[in-house]
Amino acid sequence: MVKYDLLDYTGAIADYNKAIELNQNDYVVYGNRGLAKYYLKDYTGAIVDYSTFISKNRENDDAYNSRGLAKLFVSDYLGAIADFNKAISINPEIGYYYIHSAIAKMERKDTLGACLDLSKAGELGVSSAYESIKKYCN
Repeated sequence: MVKYDLLDYTGAIADYNKAIELNQNDYVVYGNRGLAKYYLKDYTGAIVDYSTFISKNRENDDAYNSRGLAKLFVSDYLGAIADFNKAISINPEIGYYYIHSAIAKMERKDTLGACLDLSKAGELGVSSAYESIKKYCN
């Protein structure tokens, strides 16, 4: 975690790999390694690690959101939307989950769905959502 905090993601991954080698059942390490991989733009690797983490932590909204963001970068928009929907179902009060969902829906040309998500994000206090609504929804 110190290496991660120091932005040494490669070093953090090496340490996470060793931690997993020593204890494959510490699923939190998979989530941490997934985040480090995400910052190194290894989105496919991040998705694999987030999926392992989620397999043991099915009610972790942040993990679904993080996996959804990684899926955006590999153009898996349907998968991203499914993950954002799951994150929202677990914790519907996080405005940025709706923003992320809107991005994926825009990529799928679902303007109405994206605009509804942006509106909800705005209601939850994400003021930048209103600029996007002005740009894409009017």
